[in-house]
Amino acid sequence: MKKILAAALCLTMAVGCLAGCGDKNSAGSKDDAVLKIGVFEPTTGENGGGGKQEVLGIRYANKVMPSVEVGGKTYKIELVEVDNQSDKTAAVTAAQKLVSSNVVAVCGTYGSGCAIAAGPTFANAKIPAVGCSCTNPQVTLGQEYYSRVCFLDPFQGQVMASFAYETKGCKTAAVVTQNGDDYSAGLGGYFKSAYEKMGGKVVANKTYNTNEQDFNALLTDIKKQNPQVLFIPSSINTASLIIKQARDLGITAPIMAGDTWQNATIISTAGAKNCNEVYYSTFFSATDSSVQDFVKGFKEYLNSDKQNLTDNGDTDEIASVSALGYDTYMTIVEAIKSLDGEVTGEKVKDALKTVNYKGVTGEIKFDENGDADKDVAYIETFKDGKMQFVGYQAADGKFTAAK
Repeated sequence: MKKILAAALCLTMAVGCLAGCGDKNSAGSKDDAVLKIGVFEPTTGENGGGGKQEVLGIRYANKVMPSVEVGGKTYKIELVEVDNQSDKTAAVTAAQKLVSSNVVAVCGTYGSGCAIAAGPTFANAKIPAVGCSCTNPQVTLGQEYYSRVCFLDPFQGQVMASFAYETKGCKTAAVVTQNGDDYSAGLGGYFKSAYEKMGGKVVANKTYNTNEQDFNALLTDIKKQNPQVLFIPSSINTASLIIKQARDLGITAPIMAGDTWQNATIISTAGAKNCNEVYYSTFFSATDSSVQDFVKGFKEYLNSDKQNLTDNGDTDEIASVSALGYDTYMTIVEAIKSLDGEVTGEKVKDALKTVNYKGVTGEIKFDENGDADKDVAYIETFKDGKMQFVGYQAADGKFTAAK
């Protein structure tokens, strides 16, 4: 009798394994009611502030659209979140964890370096990743499984060079970038190249090291050159330090940067008075009439939980990276909706190629490299202790002031 019971138990376990095991990137073979989407973001480390804001946008999108119908069948969408720690080595480990979790697609990341490092891991597992704000060209170059909803650094560098030289009339510039950081070095280089082609002169080209906090010597050298503008693409933490130290040294020239500076904590840390004449390019403006439903809903979401506000920099102001996180999730869902039958990473990757989604950051469709087609950037500034929309800047120099 015991032998019969043991044999029956083994048979039951075998059948259970056959029912539950299969293609690790196939939703139907694991749990017919659930699809898993990975959230690959830094919530600690140098880029933790921006990463948390992207996560908030992704979580809100999941709240708005918690399920998807594929081939007449409804699936609940479950988010699997990992912290890549703003570190390239940790990013690979985090990516491997998502692969092991059987996600069919990935949102993220904030920070181009981590996206570049993890790209091969996702590609080897045939899992598509859609970047939110990782703007370095290397993220998608030669990476069939990586795409993104944001504009690229060559475009952003051109836009900010146009804003500095054409719109603000600054004919000399200092460029400051972080050693070993793909985003900072890349964007700084694109700005410098575009600025010089316009006729501008870069009178100082400086670098600093990761986690450096004292910029006084660097800024003192820059002050001697008397540039009319400083361009400093950096993390949020560095921005707060370098803005204050520049103003404390008596540097009054406009200070400009890229999308990472759209964060209210810079104002509170650097000081509101020090943030006058600070400008940055970004992907989204909450004043756009076409996005007011999103603005209303996301603000309600932020204010519904104290931790949400904390993660957003103790404010309910909407960062562009949150809007990009929202659009990234929705774009992936749009691709999944177009499928019929089994959902796999490879099928989602192919479906993303034909997506045409009207997002809160603009129309999203991908070119042959997986890059979003964008032709204008928003320019914002810090004024009266708040982030304020200045206008739209095109790469060709055309500027349209905010109304």
